[in-house]
Amino acid sequence: MRQHVNPLSINFNQIERIPPLIEMFDDPRLNLHLDIGCAAGQSLFNLALVNTSWNYLGIEIREKLVKTAKLKAREREINNLYFVFGNAYNILNDVQNKFIIKNVKSISFNFPDPWFKKRHYKRRVVQPEFINILSNSLQKGSLIFIKTDVKDLFDYMDCTISSNLNFKKIDAKNFNYSQSFNPCEVKTNREKYVIVNQLEVYKRIYMKI
Repeated sequence: MRQHVNPLSINFNQIERIPPLIEMFDDPRLNLHLDIGCAAGQSLFNLALVNTSWNYLGIEIREKLVKTAKLKAREREINNLYFVFGNAYNILNDVQNKFIIKNVKSISFNFPDPWFKKRHYKRRVVQPEFINILSNSLQKGSLIFIKTDVKDLFDYMDCTISSNLNFKKIDAKNFNYSQSFNPCEVKTNREKYVIVNQLEVYKRIYMKI
């Protein structure tokens, strides 16, 4: 179910050029959602097709998946969807790409790799340094969504994000998804798998204050 890629590899130090929003999307003025660790991007395809009032940007660390997703988006002529390959921290920490975070309205971390061994925790995508970058650059009112089926990982991410005083928790049960990037509550493939197997989905929403 999970393909391991070491995000700390020096192979990810070289960052591909990220085009400006006007080159990514037909209408760069639309609200922008960023999905970090989007895999093959199937849920983003579904979202982009049913919610054309938002733009969707997916970042994925497995290059083959990104190439396939980009080709698929072009073939289907989906103009509110774009994919980027690389390590999300390196990409968003690059001075040339600061415009991405500054334009983002919401960010999702859906079922990220848990990296179960303690010595590998540093490879987890949600890290204090990464959250600090988001804290310093996101607009007030921007949202972060996390989902996982691993309780330990959920606690780790929750503690990391909650430790930053610029984010407050939102009650996910009462959240109005109809006004968000996911109005139809489209589920990822992993979430569908978890639900079918009657496993627990841990989720939380945070707002930049």
